Amino acid sequence: MHFAFAGCDRNLKLFEILIQAGWQPVKLFSVPENNLLSVNKALLALAQQKKIPIQLSRIIPHDLEELKEMGCDALVVGSYNWRIPDWRNSLPFAINFHPAPLPLGRGPYPMVNAILNGYSRWGVTCHKIEREFDTGAILDSEMFDIDDHDTHESLNIKLQMASGRLGLRIALDFDHLWKSAKPQGEGEYWPLFNEEDRTIHFDQSIVEIKRQLRALGHLECIAHVNQQRIRIKAGFAWTESHAYHCGQVVHANGSTIVIACQDGYFAMNEWS
Repeated sequence: MHFAFAGCDRNLKLFEILIQAGWQPVKLFSVPENNLLSVNKALLALAQQKKIPIQLSRIIPHDLEELKEMGCDALVVGSYNWRIPDWRNSLPFAINFHPAPLPLGRGPYPMVNAILNGYSRWGVTCHKIEREFDTGAILDSEMFDIDDHDTHESLNIKLQMASGRLGLRIALDFDHLWKSAKPQGEGEYWPLFNEEDRTIHFDQSIVEIKRQLRALGHLECIAHVNQQRIRIKAGFAWTESHAYHCGQVVHANGSTIVIACQDGYFAMNEWS
């Protein structure tokens, strides 16, 4: 199977697994690296090592025609920011690996809400690409457990490993899985997390604050302390009774600041 791949470093494992399974890459599409969601250094390095052509601009219909001329059979997408044009007149197949157990969690980055909403099972889904995001018939999925100790970073690692396992099954049994793909039916779309999702309010409970810290991780939470907007990369919180006002700074040591919350304290130890 000759394939083009569109994605970033979060799906490096998937790209490697497809190659190891005997699929032959003809082109790599990625996006300009401008934030933590679009890191692609490792993926680009592998493509350069294997002399695979690279494109960092949006896929347009002309690109799909060029893939057809190159003998490409399939476009494989994983963690790609832009909508894929109608591919059916240019390629036999186009699939997406979505980091959610579809039809739940359609949308650009569902992992944050997976933790915020307290799910205990999560997964990655391979589906046919349709005009509407994440709605195509499902070839297969890979599920795993998550719990109250999982963070944004640990969930990402679990998804990468699950994508590798799923990718291997897809690669080894593609024709059958494509032909037997099952329509999704009704689903649930989750928009990208916003400023409010990232903002810690000190009148929240410690349970809620801990969940936000886990869900955002290195994407950073936000808080307002002494009328300043603070970006929080790491912190911890604990339950303890006190008589302080919510939001009051009660302790500082070096770069660590401790703030009173509804039912305990929140300490910021990596912030700017």
